[in-house]
Amino acid sequence: MPPPAPAERDLRLDLFRGIALWLIFLDHIPSNVVSWVTIRNYGFSDATEIFVFISGYTAAFVYGRAMRERGAVVAGAHILKRAWQVYVAHIFLFVIYLAEIAYVSRSFENPLYAEEMGIFDFLRQPDVTLLQALLLKFKPANMDVLPLYIVLLGGFAPFLWLLLRQPALALTISVLIYALSWQFGWNLPGYPDGSWVFNPFAWQLLFGFGAWCALGGADRLGPLVRSPVVTALAAAYLAFAFAIVMTWYFPRYGHFVPKFLSDWMYPIDKTNLDVLRFAHFLALAILTVRFIPRDWPFLKSPALRPAILCGQNSLEIFCLGVFLAFAAHFAMVEVSEAVAAQAIVSALGIAAMIAVARLITWYKTVEGRSPGSRSSRDADLAGGEA
Repeated sequence: MPPPAPAERDLRLDLFRGIALWLIFLDHIPSNVVSWVTIRNYGFSDATEIFVFISGYTAAFVYGRAMRERGAVVAGAHILKRAWQVYVAHIFLFVIYLAEIAYVSRSFENPLYAEEMGIFDFLRQPDVTLLQALLLKFKPANMDVLPLYIVLLGGFAPFLWLLLRQPALALTISVLIYALSWQFGWNLPGYPDGSWVFNPFAWQLLFGFGAWCALGGADRLGPLVRSPVVTALAAAYLAFAFAIVMTWYFPRYGHFVPKFLSDWMYPIDKTNLDVLRFAHFLALAILTVRFIPRDWPFLKSPALRPAILCGQNSLEIFCLGVFLAFAAHFAMVEVSEAVAAQAIVSALGIAAMIAVARLITWYKTVEGRSPGSRSSRDADLAGGEA
């Protein structure tokens, strides 16, 4: 039986989930020069890996305790309820997002917006496309993360039950599903064609690994993570990934990459969570845990408070970020594409996310759910408590 999850929430989870939300927002704005600050430009992984891992960690933290205290049936019901709430939020965002894009496309007589955002089929066949959206098959651009989380939550209860009893077996099964998805090309179908951008059979590994870490796995890995050798290997791998990525932006240096290595590496598949991406995330996580301890005093500083608040209200802030990313794209196309304009809309978007996070936190305080309370700290992606 794994040791119980720590009683106090790790503020690093909220901090890095909040930062991941900002990075996802910046990456969702097409041709945005400010997105050069995001990690996707300097290694194999990006903010999505951070977001999914922390979501799995948090889900296990919340529902693992509920399953211990109240049993598998009650905890499973809470998990399915949360999946339903995220599903409702996804559909609500879908409707608003489509209304935003359709209004802009019609008002400015620019059908390219609809084509760029992937809603052209909806405008041609709204009845069929809406049904496919309800089935999570049709997803406009930038709306692939929530369906992934819904599916992962839908199958989380039995995995969590096994994780609490046989953590090694649960993680082994997760790895096996990941390997089989690569071997047999498992994925869910998309609409009007293709498959899911984030293959849930592959991405469940990162979600499950996060859950495993939350329920004792992180403690087991502690001595390994603190090892100078592992730290050096992680840093070396990040340097290797950085060097490879630089050859993408500066092709004249591509000849330094041996052909056998490039043949083995490429393509580095995001849809199926390429092992190089997973390893890159692990390297980042190792250095983060090594140099930013749980009791790092700066975690309680006012400078990091905005990111932590966004991380604590992740569902609402993610949905807002999707909406704001298209608004920023529209402003850049219709008003100005100058570097200064890109910086302004990016900064305004993040400022709006922080303002809304503060407002939501204020509402929780008024309702008696203090931001520092146990229930608030235990909030998962859906912004609720188990």
